[in-house]
Amino acid sequence: MGRDLTPDLALQLAVQLTEKDALSAHARDELGISEMTTARPIQTAFTSAATFSVGAALPLVMVLVVPRPWLIQAVALASLAFLALLGAVGARTGGAGIFRPTLRVMLWGALAMALTAGIGLLFAISG
Repeated sequence: MGRDLTPDLALQLAVQLTEKDALSAHARDELGISEMTTARPIQTAFTSAATFSVGAALPLVMVLVVPRPWLIQAVALASLAFLALLGAVGARTGGAGIFRPTLRVMLWGALAMALTAGIGLLFAISG
């Protein structure tokens, strides 16, 4: 552990720490994994579903309020703006800096929209 223990005391400590649950002791002391840092897949799934649902709301609103000639541009810009907002919220919630995660979310979102539009043009199914 590197805590300046005598070999006898270190052995006694190791035995006591691993007596009940050696795996948890190793995860906590050597790897820094605790209850607070373990993954929560159900919570993550619900959060992701809620985020996607909220993220889909603004483009749908734009479809309802923007005139048809401006619809594609308005939906694309609104989607990018909402991606930026949600990326910043996610970064702030996760304790990260805001700029890079927000930019990353926007760039991947723009790429996804461009690829989708390109496939639509390729197969002549876009307006």
